[in-house]
Amino acid sequence: MGKLIEQLAPEYGFTVHARVDVGYDPDALKGSDVAIEFSTPHAAIGNIESLAALRIPTVVGTTGWLEHLDRARAAVEKGGAGLVWAANFSIGVNVFLRAVHETARLLVNEPAYGSWAWEIHHNTKKDAPSGTLLALVNEMKAAGYHRNIDISSNRAGAHPGTHEIGFDSAADTITLRHTARNREGFARGALKAAQWIPGKKGVFEFKEIL
Repeated sequence: MGKLIEQLAPEYGFTVHARVDVGYDPDALKGSDVAIEFSTPHAAIGNIESLAALRIPTVVGTTGWLEHLDRARAAVEKGGAGLVWAANFSIGVNVFLRAVHETARLLVNEPAYGSWAWEIHHNTKKDAPSGTLLALVNEMKAAGYHRNIDISSNRAGAHPGTHEIGFDSAADTITLRHTARNREGFARGALKAAQWIPGKKGVFEFKEIL
């Protein structure tokens, strides 16, 4: 993701000021207008806190760290910084989230329909189920769909990611699916968020700013 973001950054008016990895010195980031954080679930919250202390607006594309969201909010508030996070920065996935929400809402009072949530990613992805699949399930629940949702994940090969939500009854099946062809959509969404966050204060979810 870092290499792809660096490749696409000039299209969005950015030049790369610094590249950081494990064990980096936060001072290397001073002077940056915005940071884009794609690391690992374990490292993300520490990076967020360091960036907030430097008052650098941050876009967080890492998944699997959301149990620390309150810590992130506290750090961003203390630093007077801004942060945008998402389970998935793909524009298509964020449209997909809304479609899933609306479909679930329409089926709230239709108990004949059971549901499932499934995804597949490459075998190096750290979290399972993915943050995106959990976000989709949360959208269903937010729409008022509180029946059981069967959740499953697969990890294999180099697959960039497919997410599927289905509803099934004796009469018919409804299947909603988003398939990523590559990681470019994730990088472009993150860069779009990076254009938006400078000058903002607080924590925002990407779907709020589309």
